[in-house]
Amino acid sequence: MKEISVVLVGIGGYGNKYVEYILREGREKGVRISGVVDPYPQNSRFYDELRSLNVPMYNTLEEFYSHHTADLAIISSPIHYHCEQTCTAVRNGSHVLCEKPAAATVKEVKKMIECREKYGKIVAIGYQWSYNPAVLKLKEDILAGKFGKPVLFKTLVLWPRDTAYYRRNSWAGKLKVNNRWVLDSVAGNATAHFLHNMLFLLGEKMEESAYPESMVAELYRANDIESFDTCALKMTVRKIPVLFFATHAVKERKGPVFEYRFEKARVICNYPEYPESEENLLVVYEDGRKEIYGPTDHGSMRKLWVVVDAARGRKEFICTLESAMAHTIAINGAHVSMKEIQDFPTELKRVEGEPPMIWVEGLKEAMERAYEEEKIFSELNLPWAKRGEEVKLENFEGLEGEITC
Repeated sequence: MKEISVVLVGIGGYGNKYVEYILREGREKGVRISGVVDPYPQNSRFYDELRSLNVPMYNTLEEFYSHHTADLAIISSPIHYHCEQTCTAVRNGSHVLCEKPAAATVKEVKKMIECREKYGKIVAIGYQWSYNPAVLKLKEDILAGKFGKPVLFKTLVLWPRDTAYYRRNSWAGKLKVNNRWVLDSVAGNATAHFLHNMLFLLGEKMEESAYPESMVAELYRANDIESFDTCALKMTVRKIPVLFFATHAVKERKGPVFEYRFEKARVICNYPEYPESEENLLVVYEDGRKEIYGPTDHGSMRKLWVVVDAARGRKEFICTLESAMAHTIAINGAHVSMKEIQDFPTELKRVEGEPPMIWVEGLKEAMERAYEEEKIFSELNLPWAKRGEEVKLENFEGLEGEITC
């Protein structure tokens, strides 16, 4: 088994997980950490252990490559560095596993594709559900026509976050940092997996995602941030309606709850009336038959070992830049649809706990109703709701802005 050398770009936050798994299982799986790139490596839970192993640490990827090489770069840095660092890595001979989202803008993802093609390297994006055996088996059966044609897809995610969540780094909740698009939001980052998964499952080939054709977005915030913490997205994808509802501004956690409706069956997850759907992909057929495809396993790190094997030259299924770009198109489209994010009325906002959490009175019920009735908030005539413009997304180039990669 060929040893794979890895440079870890960003070892705080989510990057801690990659450090943990490689330190724990790397020797057995033939993976060696050849260096770390992070201006603040001391923020990692594993800083002392990495130091004790004499792992070299650098502020920038360019500094690392001036002294070392790596078979694989694992990029867990802030969103606005994904494009630049991916392109630097492939130019220096490394394959790449980049965390989601691929990048903030469509143009950046296209630049990453251009670099990948020029230098002949693998670039995988870390949407872990696209590496999940249950999801992949489900997609195979969708493509085989087992459930008939898709009719409607919808997802609901209520994930509370307190104000400390937005203070954890310099880019949380930001639209831009140093004039670079970040577009960090409930849909752009924290719940991105669940939005991407609908587009991935609608792709017409295993490795493809379907790109949204049109978008109407409603974007809101309760927190004191630039971006949005609540959204209702209404898309057309392959001519079927796709709905996505997500928020951080509620007290109670729920979801992801979803239903992917087909002519002959429904694929559901976390429906109370079907206990076997808890954290599981469950297919319910028209005649009442049920089939469990398996757990969703949001915390899985299978993607890491799949990409390591791909770096060894094995034919492995990965989430490609082209697949990941479906999510980027959706997020860029949402910001074009609703150029001004709406603040929730002050009289509906509540603050409690330590650190404080800001939540919106009645929002949980509004989101559950929107999901059930398959309407966005403005279609429910909620007094605070404002509808965005419908945006056509065919041949969509995304948000304008400087490309630094």
